Amino acid sequence: MKMLLEAGVHFGHQTRRWDPRMRRYIFTERNGIHIIDLQQTVGKLDEAYAQASEVAADGQEILFIGTKKQAQESVEQEASRCHMPYVNQRWLGGTLTNFATIQARIDYLVRLEDRRARGEFEHLPKKEVLKLNEEITKLNRLFGGIKEMTKLPGAIFIVDPSKERITVAEAHRMKIPIIAMVDTNCNPNEIDYPIPANDDAIKAIRLVSSKIADAILEGLAAREYEEEGEAESLAGYSSASPTEETEESNGAGSIDDVPLPVSGEKEE
Repeated sequence: MKMLLEAGVHFGHQTRRWDPRMRRYIFTERNGIHIIDLQQTVGKLDEAYAQASEVAADGQEILFIGTKKQAQESVEQEASRCHMPYVNQRWLGGTLTNFATIQARIDYLVRLEDRRARGEFEHLPKKEVLKLNEEITKLNRLFGGIKEMTKLPGAIFIVDPSKERITVAEAHRMKIPIIAMVDTNCNPNEIDYPIPANDDAIKAIRLVSSKIADAILEGLAAREYEEEGEAESLAGYSSASPTEETEESNGAGSIDDVPLPVSGEKEE
């Protein structure tokens, strides 16, 4: 609670800019500003944390989205910290609903970068090299954060869904769960896991984003632990099997006692 207060998570928008559907998350009004009920923020953040951890533990990705200036740095840093894709520049329509086309553009970007890395650009005219480098820069600005995303995410985390309306609509269409910071001017009913919070303060955005990243890292660690346990179990079973088979064969009698298959009969 103290961290939330220090980060200014409780400060909402001016009362005249509110969305009445946020009423249940508002504690009071002070000097024309709505104050968010942090007790509810804590509870909703716990729910979002559990969901993010579960999605990661299930082997799925969570796409971070925050294109407003205050969110760009935190979204990139926290998504990168937990090895998740992100969009912190312009959202390109169809990123979720027309992912095949987006993937084709990403593949093109990767091929261009591979050509440059192999030194192929050195044999091209300077004007063409300049044009290709500019294209790589532009494509990275659009797709750099999702370059490693090969399939639709298992969930998305949004900073300010009122700004990312197209993203919200696409997620609904593709039935992708939404975790989002919802300020007092947002509609929480559009969000599966709303987190009532100030989505304009850099400190507040960084704090909430870091908690979602922590949840993902926890889920990834749980998945890794489970996979290691399964591998050890398989290794133990494999090493024990020959001994068990030998013990069983020792009491099975001579090989002469084993009946041979009848000619033309399928051997088991």
